Amino acid sequence: MLSNRQNQILKMIVEYYVKQAKPVSSKQICKKLKCSSATVRSEMANLENEGLLEKTHTSSGRIPSEEGYRYYVDHLLEPKKMNGEDMLKLQIIFHNQSLDLSDCIKKSLQVVSDMTSYTAVVLGTASHENLLKEVSVVPLSDSQVIVIIVTDKGKVEHKTLNLDGVNVADVKKTVDLINKLVVGTPIDEVSAKLEFEVKPIIGNYVFQHEKLYDAIYNVFNDFVNPDINVVGRTKFLEQPEFSDVTKIKNLFSKLDNDDLIREIKHDNSNNIEVYIGSENSIDEDVTVIKTNFKSSSMDGTIAIIGPKRMEYDRVMSMLEYIKENIESDASS
Repeated sequence: MLSNRQNQILKMIVEYYVKQAKPVSSKQICKKLKCSSATVRSEMANLENEGLLEKTHTSSGRIPSEEGYRYYVDHLLEPKKMNGEDMLKLQIIFHNQSLDLSDCIKKSLQVVSDMTSYTAVVLGTASHENLLKEVSVVPLSDSQVIVIIVTDKGKVEHKTLNLDGVNVADVKKTVDLINKLVVGTPIDEVSAKLEFEVKPIIGNYVFQHEKLYDAIYNVFNDFVNPDINVVGRTKFLEQPEFSDVTKIKNLFSKLDNDDLIREIKHDNSNNIEVYIGSENSIDEDVTVIKTNFKSSSMDGTIAIIGPKRMEYDRVMSMLEYIKENIESDASS
């Protein structure tokens, strides 16, 4: 366990480095702690020996190691209230009655990304409490239709299908059959019901049933798979840690990988969770701060991805505020 003075020094180094993105010298610490430079250098050396600080090749100063950030988050981070400007910008979004919840979440994360210069992610799915209310179809042409799915909680999903050679009348028969047999089913159970109750009999009603069934089955499958929205990918270009072209290209390819992004939601914790460097599935040079949420209409995960040199307290307070506003929808 660290001494009080070591805790102070490590906390100061993390917070200075977050702000200035430059190694922190013993002189900066001395001015604040009002003790000798020799004492501070000795303590910094001890913290380096503990694996909590690192010395760069280009400076005599120190920067936090991955273990140093973890120790800071676990032991030294103090809860921070959102400042008035941050809160006001998010309040405006959640108080906008013309926006549905999904849009509120996306817009709030866009605001957070703009304010922090970090990347934001939302993964959302229709919650189990959503029951299928209606499936409808709108013909666009002889070969193209829009399938619209509506739940009892007001969540709407639509998808344009190209169905060359399929009679529009057959499409309507299929939709009528689904409405007759599947309406009232929890949305995440619809695919199974289609497979076991609709698929065996659809051939009795529809001529080209295989092509049509597969297309509509895929619409429902997309509905229950997480929507992925990544906001502010290019914010990493503003971070000095990612000035290397190879590094940034590698990171961008990972942010475009839906399977990697889905791994952000790998637990069911309702807390704010922090995954630093090697602890996350995205990249060892980033930190992922995330939380899961649950409202009456959707479940999901919101996350902020930034350099390990991140404003941890500010980001955590923003995510907590957004989560509370999302979940107030479930209790109202």
